[in-house]
Parts: sequence; C-alpha cells; structure tokens
Amino acid sequence: MSLTANWSYPTAIKFGAGRVSELAQHCRAAGITNPLLVTDKALATLPITTNARDILDGAGLGRAMFCEVDPNPTERNMEDGIRAYREGAHDGVVCFGGGSALDLGKMIALMAFQSIPVWDLEDVGDWWTRADADRIAPIVAVPTTAGTGSEVGRAGVLTNSQTHKKKIIFHPRLLPTVTICDPELTVGMPKAITAGTGMDAFAHCLEAYCSPHYHPMSQGIALEGLRLVNEYLPRAYATPDDLEARAQMMSAAAMGAVAFQKGLGAIHSLSHPVGAVYGTHHGTTNAAVMPMVLDFNRPAIADRLSRAANYLGISGGFDGFRARVMELRAELAIPANLSEMGVEPARLDELTEMALEDPSCGGNPVPMTRENTRALFEACL
Repeated sequence: MSLTANWSYPTAIKFGAGRVSELAQHCRAAGITNPLLVTDKALATLPITTNARDILDGAGLGRAMFCEVDPNPTERNMEDGIRAYREGAHDGVVCFGGGSALDLGKMIALMAFQSIPVWDLEDVGDWWTRADADRIAPIVAVPTTAGTGSEVGRAGVLTNSQTHKKKIIFHPRLLPTVTICDPELTVGMPKAITAGTGMDAFAHCLEAYCSPHYHPMSQGIALEGLRLVNEYLPRAYATPDDLEARAQMMSAAAMGAVAFQKGLGAIHSLSHPVGAVYGTHHGTTNAAVMPMVLDFNRPAIADRLSRAANYLGISGGFDGFRARVMELRAELAIPANLSEMGVEPARLDELTEMALEDPSCGGNPVPMTRENTRALFEACL
C-alpha cells in the first residue's frame, strides 16, 4: 500500500515521505513570495530546518526565520514574531515544527496587521468576526511531530504571560492553505516527544469519541484515530526510523484535530492549566491524567468505550481499554501522575478554577463542578 496521497479535507494536505521538497511551490500557490518560517529554538539549527530554508531560498523565496518560541507560546512570543514579520516585509507564514511553532506561526499570521488585542479573538461565540479577515496572512503548515494536529486546525493556543491562562484563539482563516505532512521529518524526534505527542493525538481522539455532542463524522474519524495510535505509536517509539509507523501517526494526529470539533473534555481542561502554570509538555500531561479521567467519566462512557475496545481488538470492555492505556503509558515511560510532573497540592484550588474556565470542560461526558474537579485533580496527584 502506497502511503502517499493528496487530500482536501479539511484543507489541502500533501502527504508522503519526502514531500517537504514541494515547500516552495506550495508557498507560491498560496500567494506567498516572501515567507517567514516560524519554528522553535530546538529545531532552528537542525538539518531538517536548514533543508526547508534551503528549499525556499533556492526558489527565490528567501530563508527568513523566527525561532523565539516557548514550549507554551505567549503573547510576548507573538509580539516578537510580529515585529520580525513586519520588519522583513513578509507576506505569509510557514509554520514549521510541533504544536508550539504551528500555533505561534498562526497567531503571527492572524495578528500582524489587526487593530485589536489577540484576546478579543478567543474562541467564544462569534468573537472571531471582530478580526479583519482581509489582513490575515496566508499560512503553509509543515508539522515535524505527530500529535497536536494544529496543521489542520482553525485555532491556536496562546498562554497569557500575566495570568498564566491558556486561551484558544479562533478564526476560520487560521486553517492553513496547504499542509505538508512528510513523515521523514518526524524520524529525529526524541523518544519522549514521540511518546508525548503521540499520546496527545490519542487524547484528542479519545475525548472526541466520548464527547456527548452530536457529530457522527468526527465520531468515526476519532475511532479510527484511536486504532492507528494504539497500533503504530509503540512501533514509532521503539523503532524511530519506521516510516510506516511515522506516517500512520501523522495521519492519526491530523485525524484527532479534525475529530475534536466534536468536543474535548476533562483531560484537556486539567492539562491546559497544568501546562500554563508549570510549563509541562501538553501531550505528556494529557497522558498522565488519562486513566484518572477515564475513571471519573466511567458512568457515562463505559458502554461507548466497550464498543471502541472491540474495534481496537481489545478484550474486556471498558476495563480492557483502561488497562491498554496503562500499558501504553508504561511502554512510553509516561509519568505516573501529576506529582511526578511537579504539581503541588497547595495550588489545586487555583488549578481547579482555571480548569473550570477552560472551554474543554464543556465537552466532558460528566458535568464538571468545583467539587468534583478538585477531587479529580487530587486523584491525579
């Protein structure tokens, strides 16, 4: 079976090993003649990034780069990126990297020439209509991890540096014009990042599948995404140069981001504040709280996860599914709980309030209250 394809759902996706070589032509197709490549500090000096810049430069598109991106990007990172974008007279953004670089690149493209604060475009109601859509720059996305799925999303996550709260910033024009999914770019990921980003994709699919909202298309995509992660993440972790496993994980990451249009839940509403306050890796934090959230939601999701377990070839219904999550966590060296990630009991009240403010909690199968959310945090320690 050939793992090369062109897809147009939800955007134009150029999928296959080696397809980063097409970067310049897709920038031109998006109307970009002077791109700013946005990546993170760790990627900035790696060969895959140098190669991408060489491809752009060789086509006469320059090699400009911005890499001052924190693991949980803030509005300060965005402002620095906007300054670089304006000073370079750029006309589009190439988002190159993991979720942090993808999200920040999208924020730069969105806000470079807006006249309102970025927080006025939080994903609340129709707030996105406040933006001047004609002033949003075109975006080409090139993921180098297989987790967040931001390359097929219409939003970005930005942390407020003053309040330490993560906000989801939304606009339909944040959907990249073209996305290049080249699994060769993920081969060099550290094992911990392979594990954390892979479990992020699993969490997206799991929470979308369990969400009580109605979206049958997302439901089906989420179920197949769960199967792909369950089957291929251990292979990608154990054998980093397994290109089939890497390709299937890139598919699963995109599928998770498409699926969570149906909703997310307590896994994300807990991990967002923990990441904002403690700077933990998002996907790894999701994996750390996943079993406890499964227990919390069990009354509402046991039957549904029994059906998912059957599809994944897991025996034992809900208990079998939970046991498989525990196996994955052990195999991928995921921290056992939030205490191992540095979370302190003294901050649980603060984290609880932040979790209840997070939009993800609205998609949880069991309604989240101050009392049960704090108890859930305690169970995660």
